[in-house]
Amino acid sequence: MELATLARPYAAAVFELAAETDALLQWVNVLSFLDVVVAEPEMAKLVKNPSFDKAALRTILSELCKEQSELSFDEQVENFIKLLVGNGRLAVLPEMVKQFEKLKAIHENYIRVEVVSAYPLESLQKKELTDALEQRFGKKVELEVTINQALMGGWLIRVGDEVVDLSVLGRYQQLATHLHG
Repeated sequence: MELATLARPYAAAVFELAAETDALLQWVNVLSFLDVVVAEPEMAKLVKNPSFDKAALRTILSELCKEQSELSFDEQVENFIKLLVGNGRLAVLPEMVKQFEKLKAIHENYIRVEVVSAYPLESLQKKELTDALEQRFGKKVELEVTINQALMGGWLIRVGDEVVDLSVLGRYQQLATHLHG
């Protein structure tokens, strides 16, 4: 079964709980933290090992969460960890985080936009780009900027499944394809 299909009911249930209790930020932090912990190589070995005791795994994850002062660890988080470990669903955490973020974005009427730039963006560039994207999509925009100098210049903009390639590298590739075609 596809990870997205497995993650969907968990993401939806956690989102519903988070929205009802006005704890969206708490759950973003919990899901993100668990995702990072489970991705650590040593922890990933334990998660994938079917003979490792599930109760011990639950205890390890719960204790790690309790140690994080920025996480509001409570009975709901404890039950969530029990559910994921008990059903063998820790592997779907990355997809669950994505789906939770999408539900949160819809709820809060914003979109996450990834901008890959050859060089760091100045604050005025970020503001102008954010304003243009907000006008285009009619929603608040959360801009995530990463640097990739291989682009040589310009931007690569991702909004959901849509990609707009405004990079120098992209233009070169288009020209090469056109000339060889």
